[in-house]
Amino acid sequence: MDHDWARNAARRVGGFLGGLRRNSHPTHDPEAPQVPPAVPRIGLALGGGFARGIAHAGVLKVLEQNHIPIHCIAGVSAGAIVAAAYASGATPVEIAAAGCAMRFTDVGRWRFGRLGLVGSERMQRFLQKLLKVYRFEEMCIPLGVLATDLCTGESVTFSGSGPVFDPIRASCSYPGLFQPVRWQDRLLVDGAMSMEIPAALARQLGATHIISVHLPVGGPRMLPSNMFQVVNRCFQIMQVRSEQSWRNQTDLVIAPDVRGIDWDAFARAPQMIEAGEAAAQAALPKINEWFAGAAPRPAPAALLSDSLPQEI
Repeated sequence: MDHDWARNAARRVGGFLGGLRRNSHPTHDPEAPQVPPAVPRIGLALGGGFARGIAHAGVLKVLEQNHIPIHCIAGVSAGAIVAAAYASGATPVEIAAAGCAMRFTDVGRWRFGRLGLVGSERMQRFLQKLLKVYRFEEMCIPLGVLATDLCTGESVTFSGSGPVFDPIRASCSYPGLFQPVRWQDRLLVDGAMSMEIPAALARQLGATHIISVHLPVGGPRMLPSNMFQVVNRCFQIMQVRSEQSWRNQTDLVIAPDVRGIDWDAFARAPQMIEAGEAAAQAALPKINEWFAGAAPRPAPAALLSDSLPQEI
């Protein structure tokens, strides 16, 4: 009798648990509307390179022509200038034209000092002509600019609100050449000293997919012929050793072939723009994969208003 009671109790408990398991799996309704995946929020992270930064305009031109929506953009050094211009509403054609006409004296003035050889105050006048708006909160898309604290070596990020001129000047202040920019109680220098490409900053601005634009400087291994080339080569070696950090935050790397082009070769701007276009064209199939099955993309007019990445 006791055994029968135990068996009946076990059946009841087993039936109860089985019902829980069946009910824990929602039934599939074949007639329910299928919600497409959300549209990827693409963030562009633009690296430095001084004159080589003109190649960024070619990348932007191709992305815009192919209706690739850019959610946010971040930059360091020359990439900060291009990022701010694009976020402000300047077109890739306008950015390219400014790059082709640009000369070193547009952004710097030789003024020997204890902390550097060149003052960057002229850069503000150049930015006022290129940018459509001058504050972070007025940008058409979220903008991030990254500089480096000279004392601590830490990255200093700018976004959200405030004027853009001093953050961009700081991000472009190549140590030893440009004098550091004083900001609050800090001395700020080139953002690439702490992070070569601000991929993590673009992700902080809300991007789900990060495209990092890397401007390689490789080429024939020539012996440096002056002090600037020595310093520049030292920084290149340092950045190669630390590039894994930004690559880990990146989904796709676009690398225009600007190898062998000098840091001040503004006269070769058309060649660098073409290199940017070619690299972006090669990356389009991969970018389009991100949108497969997603909701429709924004209209073209809206474009203005942890694995290792694939490198193109």
